Amino acid sequence: MTRTDGPGAPPRGRLAGKIALVAGAGQTPGEHIGNGRATALLFAREGARVVVFDREREAAEATAAELQSAGGEACVQLGDVTSEQDCRAAIAASLASFGGLDILHHNVGVGLGDGWAEGIELAAWESILRINAGGALMMAKAALPVLREQGHGVITNVSSIAAVVAGVAPMSNPPHAYKMSKAALNALTLSLAQAYAPHGIRVNAILPGLIDTPMGVDAVAQMLGVPRADYARRRDEAVPLKGGMGTAWDVAHAALFLASDEARFITGALLAVDGGQSTRVG
Repeated sequence: MTRTDGPGAPPRGRLAGKIALVAGAGQTPGEHIGNGRATALLFAREGARVVVFDREREAAEATAAELQSAGGEACVQLGDVTSEQDCRAAIAASLASFGGLDILHHNVGVGLGDGWAEGIELAAWESILRINAGGALMMAKAALPVLREQGHGVITNVSSIAAVVAGVAPMSNPPHAYKMSKAALNALTLSLAQAYAPHGIRVNAILPGLIDTPMGVDAVAQMLGVPRADYARRRDEAVPLKGGMGTAWDVAHAALFLASDEARFITGALLAVDGGQSTRVG
């Protein structure tokens, strides 16, 4: 079994005519592509016009440039998902640039500052919860009036199997705040799915497992002070499915499915993309 290191099969126009906002579409430096950038590129490849929303200008512009070089349409909007004003501005940018919004893909998350319960600072805990769960709520709050008025739309949140599985990443500190934030994000997803189903709005979450991304591997290896290759090998060994870690394209393809009309009857789903790690529960 070989990893998918690119977008895969030829495009089929699965998002033709759609307008998508990808929050967290930039990425930190690393050896491989990140989840947000891969999703933005795949959405564009399948016909969507994409709002690239990120707090880092260089990362956002790099994603947009790569998307445009492949023939896609994109605009860049800078902002912080924990700011209601920035979230509203991102939705406004979608309306101004492309005339609407069909898909909100929320791919923002952090874990720095987490650790053993007796050592974690309240401010760090609050920051992780505010970004990982609060940011998703603020983005939904900004987008829902538009989606509700038009009577359709898709919201997909990127959560983590850390919400339901213990000991996901090897060699790392206990991710107490991170786990709590992703569990809260799952609960928010289910609550929104139930509340807005009568308005034609589908809300789902993707729960990635061990994925070979800059944030998941490069940044953590650097923080732990170990060679990237050694840390990547340990993560590969922790995945049940032959082939080791997944790639950002695996997450992006799950996002594409949930955003497409192929998933028209799916809402409130928490889709694990984890090579079987979550089967270890129980």
